[in-house]
Amino acid sequence: MGVYLRIAARTDVGRVRRKNEDAFVAADLTQEKRSVMPEWAGRLEIGERGALVAVSDGMGGAPAGDVASTLVISSLAQALASHPRKDTSLAQITDAVQDAHWTVWTEGCARGIRMGATLTAIFVRGGAAYVAEVGDSRAYLLRAGRITQLTKDQSYVQMLVDSGAVEPDRAQALPFRNVILQAMGHQPTVAVALGKLDLRRRDCLLLCSDGLSNELSNLEIRAAFFDSPDLMGAADRLVDLANERGGRDNTTVVLAGVGGERLPAPNSQEPVEETYRILETFDN
Repeated sequence: MGVYLRIAARTDVGRVRRKNEDAFVAADLTQEKRSVMPEWAGRLEIGERGALVAVSDGMGGAPAGDVASTLVISSLAQALASHPRKDTSLAQITDAVQDAHWTVWTEGCARGIRMGATLTAIFVRGGAAYVAEVGDSRAYLLRAGRITQLTKDQSYVQMLVDSGAVEPDRAQALPFRNVILQAMGHQPTVAVALGKLDLRRRDCLLLCSDGLSNELSNLEIRAAFFDSPDLMGAADRLVDLANERGGRDNTTVVLAGVGGERLPAPNSQEPVEETYRILETFDN
């Protein structure tokens, strides 16, 4: 049996915002099959062109945030589906993110506004997952009972934490925690942070907007996931918890459970660091 992903995805406007500026996609790039919003569950086979899961969050305070996030998601999937197959997977995801960035930038210029959105995307091809990030939406790996944050927020608060100016446990309480350092389509160029994960059977990849990560700690996300009966139950539980905490922002969760006999079995003694490599970083 080949590699496949079981998907459960949900987006919700929350308790405060009037408009949902989040967007998600799960796409079989070989069969040209895509998810729909606001809720979707299904199975994606990893064919020759691979599969994509991604989350985008329109920039708060910027015009047309919902348009920006939708453009990011749709143009990214289209770029990957049409990319030459002879290129490496790394080249494919890198070029596709740049294409999506340029699409949003061009649309903003045509409208005479500065629009922007985050992007966290995972491109699965063969037995590997390529993780691309711009902004502060997140990707996590749930494996063998543990949770690992694969992405690093490209935010002002994270910069302060890295410099030692702010303790990590104080970061979430800062009023400017949502200020990001770059966004898709918001400035002429974009620097993409990239990583590569060697997949294991029964891995689960979790992508989310900051409507989830601002309300729940990593350990709370882990507990909600492993206490749920199935993937859609976990997606619903995570969104509901964010709303119970106040629902101050839109919340989007995409879960991708990994299967396939061709993949190695999980080993609780294997450090995640041995299977995940940082390929490109974002330098402030």
